[in-house]
Amino acid sequence: MVTRLGRIEGLFGRRLDELDYQTITALVGAPEAAEGEDLDYKREHYRADDRGREELAKDITAFANHRGGLLIIGMAENNGVPSKVLDVDLDDARLRHIRQVIVSNTAPPVPYEPIAVHNPDAPGTGFLLLAVPHSPAGPHAVTAPANRPSKDTLRYPRRGGSRTEWLTETDVGTAYRARFTAAADREQRLTHIEEDLVDSLAARTTPHLIVTVVPERPGDMVIDSARFARYQQELLGTQLYLGQQVSNFGRVSVGPLRLIVTEGTGRYSARAELHRDGSATIALPLNGRIYVDDYEEAQLHTAEPGDVVYPLLCALPFLASHARDRAAADGLAQASVTLVADMAAHPSQAQVVDFDRPDIVPFRVDRIDPGTGRPRPLTPESYPHATAAAGVLLDSLADRERGLLQATAALADELLQAYGYPETGLITHAGELKPASFSDRTSGAVTQWAEQHGLLNPP
Repeated sequence: MVTRLGRIEGLFGRRLDELDYQTITALVGAPEAAEGEDLDYKREHYRADDRGREELAKDITAFANHRGGLLIIGMAENNGVPSKVLDVDLDDARLRHIRQVIVSNTAPPVPYEPIAVHNPDAPGTGFLLLAVPHSPAGPHAVTAPANRPSKDTLRYPRRGGSRTEWLTETDVGTAYRARFTAAADREQRLTHIEEDLVDSLAARTTPHLIVTVVPERPGDMVIDSARFARYQQELLGTQLYLGQQVSNFGRVSVGPLRLIVTEGTGRYSARAELHRDGSATIALPLNGRIYVDDYEEAQLHTAEPGDVVYPLLCALPFLASHARDRAAADGLAQASVTLVADMAAHPSQAQVVDFDRPDIVPFRVDRIDPGTGRPRPLTPESYPHATAAAGVLLDSLADRERGLLQATAALADELLQAYGYPETGLITHAGELKPASFSDRTSGAVTQWAEQHGLLNPP
């Protein structure tokens, strides 16, 4: 995970995980680096007693309940302006203590990222950065015992300028309402854009995987002639399928508040809709087997687990890159995946009646018996559609980091439980990839991609 804080990155001129010791020391005496709503300095580590635990929990929670922020430990300040470098120890024991304090003394636990920046002249010492994103799970409370009377507060801190203020009961109620309203809005948005895509492909009668990503905080992709030319060039050169060194899309067009990207015109071509607010969805046909009767009519469609997991693994970074790089959305997003045996099997098509349309062909996800080469079903049941959803971090997906594997595993495991699989066995929840377990048609591409990104070793 890499926390992205736009204003702070602008101050440093680089991402937080790319900072070096000299860049931080250069802040000394810089008025533009003064403490503020998203930046705070501590000259030394927090004390290990009750007071220190409360202070750490309060400072981290105040960022999460506001706009996110960066805490730099190892820098003194004078009237908020960084004034002196005071290297602190960067040993693992310090990091474990901080994690324990935050997990045990905030509710729900505040997400954060520790970044150790070592002094090249004194290894083991330097700056410790605690990067805290704005949290959609807020408001977060401090549960550490209060060291001062606090009967008029509810123990929900929030950053206010360069200080910490406490939320009132009205503030807390408003924050909870905003959390649940925002979640409901994302769910509605996700459903709406997925249904739009399904409507455009309603005539298709083969199995498809539909993957959708909706950012927690919408972005804004500007569409005009100059930018469209750039988007078109980017998308036509996109290698959608990981580990395959070919461009996949053949046409890019403008639709209502979106770009429409298609692979081809046939029923086995991908189609994506990339919306201005950073939301995006893609439909990918599934490779598999078709079993026919004596009249050459399809009786059953099957696909191997790898033929489901691989397109999901490819779709997530493609959609996340759109949200982050074109629409400038950041932070968390809601991701969903829907597997349909036929577009008519999608829940949004339940009320559509077409007497001329062929019946939906049953669909199963089966492993292939290496001895016989025939499917080995885990369950005789077939399902016309299955769904899964998870919260994801856009940067981890777009940068194709270990978080992409973890998100894919969470979605794929939930999705394939409908077809008898407790988990796929292809990617663990920790993000360990097992390329040899993919299907014959996908394992080579997965292996090549994972080698290029250093993801073959266990986390």
